[in-house]
Amino acid sequence: MKLSYNFKTSELEALIDLSFIDKSLLVKAITHSSYAKQKNSLEYYERLEFLGDSVLQLSVSDYLYINFPQKSEGELTRLRALIVCENSLYEIAMKWKLGNFLLLSKGEELTGGRHRVSILADCVESIIAAVYIDKGFSVAKDFIDKNFIDFIKSTENSGVVLDYKTKLQELLQKKGPVSIEYKISKFDGPPHKRKFYMEVYIDTNLFGSGYGFSKKEAEQAAAKNALEGKEIDERS
Repeated sequence: MKLSYNFKTSELEALIDLSFIDKSLLVKAITHSSYAKQKNSLEYYERLEFLGDSVLQLSVSDYLYINFPQKSEGELTRLRALIVCENSLYEIAMKWKLGNFLLLSKGEELTGGRHRVSILADCVESIIAAVYIDKGFSVAKDFIDKNFIDFIKSTENSGVVLDYKTKLQELLQKKGPVSIEYKISKFDGPPHKRKFYMEVYIDTNLFGSGYGFSKKEAEQAAAKNALEGKEIDERS
């Protein structure tokens, strides 16, 4: 199959500091479904994204397990969630100038797809999968460690590994029993990358909302949002 793209893969390879044996993997990793459907023959990045998410989770888990032997399972889980998140992936995409290379349909580009956080974050995961397929897990892990080390260090050094749900509960219960309930307001995205939108109710009143790629992550985001609100100051 003849690939159709209007850039040299070497330009992106230079930015991510890695050269591919199979260049078509890198092309697929930045090809949006809208572009693929227009061309009728190109594959797009969603399957790679699914694989890349797993490779990323395993690599970061391995790094944290080895380098933070004093931390409990819960602390490691929370630390990983703060490191492996959409914001981190987006920052890496910006460092790579990935938006300049995305293959999008005209319609997707006109609606801001080249700068959309979710697309850029997904493509970082798909590139990770492409590295894994092209060069194996060892190289993929080194690639991930190199690109995520700043997030790991900043998260650890700033002490932001917080259980926002527990903090919210402890704050509210200072004045006695309180009812805290988390409810899913909606969810979207493909089955392998479901995004959950969560709301937290305190004594039946809505106090915060947030989203995440798991129910637990969404609950933490909603609790964090509630803690940042003025209403909590009044309650506590």
